[in-house]
Amino acid sequence: MSRSTPTEAIVRCGWCLGSERMMLYHDREWGVPVRDDRALFGHLVLDSFQAGLSWSVILNKREGFRRAFADLDPDRIARLNTRSVDRLLRDPGIVRNRQKIEATIRNAKAFQRLRRDGVRFADFLWQFVDGRPRRNRWRTMRQLPTRSTESDRMSLALREAGFSFVGTTICYAFMQAVGMVNDHVVDCFRYREVDEGPGSAT
Repeated sequence: MSRSTPTEAIVRCGWCLGSERMMLYHDREWGVPVRDDRALFGHLVLDSFQAGLSWSVILNKREGFRRAFADLDPDRIARLNTRSVDRLLRDPGIVRNRQKIEATIRNAKAFQRLRRDGVRFADFLWQFVDGRPRRNRWRTMRQLPTRSTESDRMSLALREAGFSFVGTTICYAFMQAVGMVNDHVVDCFRYREVDEGPGSAT
């Protein structure tokens, strides 16, 4: 992580300011390319629950989600049943929304179908950016989009594959989180670090 000099303050993307947890997430995770199938599925679960909510709500409950949903393991989630849904609806550690809980189980089964068809989840998702992170050059937070042509295509493909709660806005937030796009503003100290990290475009 970059260090500031006594006379130089660290510049971060404005969305993370005001919360130590959000800043740590921004500094260590957001925008770092993820190519592991299970890790990508876990990100998609959390972003699906974000629909209609702020990311801070989900981040504050992330450990609760991991505990409640078998460490976000798609194979274990796919085995959950009606009784499991009723149990989860009583769990204060997560967002208690029946539609999102049931969608998470359906999504785990859709993940399994892709795998049975010989499709790696990482390949399925990264195809929408041709396998390499897209480097944007936003100077202000107001310039950041909430969707893109790529997120539109990803959303459609996921829905056709049987996934739910994967609208284009959710897909774009997911793409930002897992490093498919570098949407740190150019003055942010993480902008170059993310670009130069493993798996990034050169």
